[in-house]
Amino acid sequence: MNLAPVLRAEALKVLTLRSLCGTLLALFTATTAFSALAGVSDTSDPDFDPLFMALSGIMPGQIAAIAFGAVVVSSEYQGNGIRLTLAAVPQRGRWFAAKLAVVAVPVLGVGLLTASAALLAARAGLGAAADGLTAGEQVRGVVGCGIYLMLMALFAAGLTTLFRSGVATLSTLIPFILIVSFVIGDAAGTVADFLPDKAGQIVLYQTHEGTLGPWTGLAVTAVWTAVALLAGFWRLRRRDA
Repeated sequence: MNLAPVLRAEALKVLTLRSLCGTLLALFTATTAFSALAGVSDTSDPDFDPLFMALSGIMPGQIAAIAFGAVVVSSEYQGNGIRLTLAAVPQRGRWFAAKLAVVAVPVLGVGLLTASAALLAARAGLGAAADGLTAGEQVRGVVGCGIYLMLMALFAAGLTTLFRSGVATLSTLIPFILIVSFVIGDAAGTVADFLPDKAGQIVLYQTHEGTLGPWTGLAVTAVWTAVALLAGFWRLRRRDA
């Protein structure tokens, strides 16, 4: 079977699952709302970074992106649906590529739209405090934010394929991002810059310190994502449906 009909079939699965469309809506709504709230916060802190403040809604919003990547894959393992899928598409690599495409493309598109809306909403509240942001910094923040969300969704998709369980993925990633990453960050110093979420979030800052820059940070997140996807594909190839 050619890739095009496999892509259409996988896209149809996403469109017919209301929870997945709702997850993307939650990504947009939560990120924009939290960024708008951040826009009316105190700007007198000496460490205040207007770009990060404007895009800070991505911290809670990324949970929706992770959930999307996990559920798109985990839905295949409910009721042994994976058996029917692989019977229809025995080329597992082709099916996996199509599955990843229907994770990456919607999250990237919604992520770019979300970052743009969040930036506009926060800037309205920040007022003069955001005047120092250049057009290049804002474009970098929006594009980087979309790519970061896409990578985190793919990271979750890879782990879900490896674990064969969306619950296991969410139980691992969400506590890690919300709790463990902050604890390690406080204790480990610059080593924490190489964690998948911390590295990718550097692109959200106007100014940054440390070993990694905005794009090298995203590259580190991409490496983590690639490892998760390769591990998931290895499990998919070696285990019967």
